[in-house]
Amino acid sequence: MDQHAARGDETTAPHAHVNADGTLNLAAPDVTGLHPNAANVARALARLGVAGEVRELDARAATAAAAAELLGIEVGAVANSLVFDADGEPLLVMTSGAHRADVLALAGLVGASRVRRGDAGFVRAATGQPIGGVAPVGHPRPLRTIVDVDLARYDVVWAAGGHPHYVFPTTYDELLRITAGEAAEVGEQPA
Repeated sequence: MDQHAARGDETTAPHAHVNADGTLNLAAPDVTGLHPNAANVARALARLGVAGEVRELDARAATAAAAAELLGIEVGAVANSLVFDADGEPLLVMTSGAHRADVLALAGLVGASRVRRGDAGFVRAATGQPIGGVAPVGHPRPLRTIVDVDLARYDVVWAAGGHPHYVFPTTYDELLRITAGEAAEVGEQPA
């Protein structure tokens, strides 16, 4: 089922409007009332021409399961933003909420001798955002990003908006574009 149809027009309201000549009018989004991190992400998305707007959830959604429940979608359609420490460098992995990232596969993909989940301080230093709310954009500097190919199964995926109470709708292709990400299989393989 198309996730836009399931959620109604609220998920498709654009940051950008099309001018009469077909060009985009990238108006600054209304960030009134948004948490500062979510406002930063909303502005970054608008600059990137992303149509999906950052929206506040009724409750904290620090996990894929929590976000899926609040949005009424499959957990696999949640694009988890996981920040890993790859030999001391931050690595952002946008993975489907339906599985865990395989750190051995990630190490091979990025040529690192060791990849491990970043702790709260590492994540905050790399992204300016807290664990559970890391967006794919809006960081102090661009991060090397891997985007899980499993997200391509969904017409619409939902990503965090800079804070655990905020999300925005996007697509797999758009995630690749806005993060300059590398497509890869990142899920753990069954034993």
